[in-house]
Amino acid sequence: MLALKIHPNLIECGTDEAGRGCLAGPVTAAAVILPDDFTHPFLTDSKQLSEKKRMELKPIIEAAAISYGVSHVMMEKIDQINILNASILGMHRSIDQLSTCPEFIAIDGNRFKPYHKVRYECVVKGDAKYLHIAAASILAKTARDLYMEKIHEEFPIYNWKQNKGYPTKEHRAAIFKYGPSPYHRKSFKLLPDQLRLDI
Repeated sequence: MLALKIHPNLIECGTDEAGRGCLAGPVTAAAVILPDDFTHPFLTDSKQLSEKKRMELKPIIEAAAISYGVSHVMMEKIDQINILNASILGMHRSIDQLSTCPEFIAIDGNRFKPYHKVRYECVVKGDAKYLHIAAASILAKTARDLYMEKIHEEFPIYNWKQNKGYPTKEHRAAIFKYGPSPYHRKSFKLLPDQLRLDI
């Protein structure tokens, strides 16, 4: 059973991102403040849940949350400031959207930059330990997946509907055959060394 939050007596938000390892599309972050009495039998790290379960949980989290925010950081920004900084920027932008100001921020992972003067703690595998981080991981993942499905219609050759922009063999084969799209991250290694691509 996941704990609700780190500090029971503080207004605390959980934050997480999705899509850091992708070759295409945005990195998407979310921040969530859950009520103190929130429980759910199968809410956990989004990576451990099926797409169907994540989509079922999305409206439950949105309805139950005291406040939540979701933010995409696009490819151009990722290429400009690097993926780690883009992930943290996405988290900050998501926290900006919260209607209730948190007194403490719980972050999935091991890197963050101070958000104003709010206390925070990084938690490795936090999305499998705390409900609010798990909730943020699900909102980030579902929002990003929906975005990738939308741009799949524009560039079906990469099959983003299936691979969501991750470096699958099929995705890389399409990049090799057709070249990169405007949605690909130019600063990322789009192909392995044995398959060179001039861009």
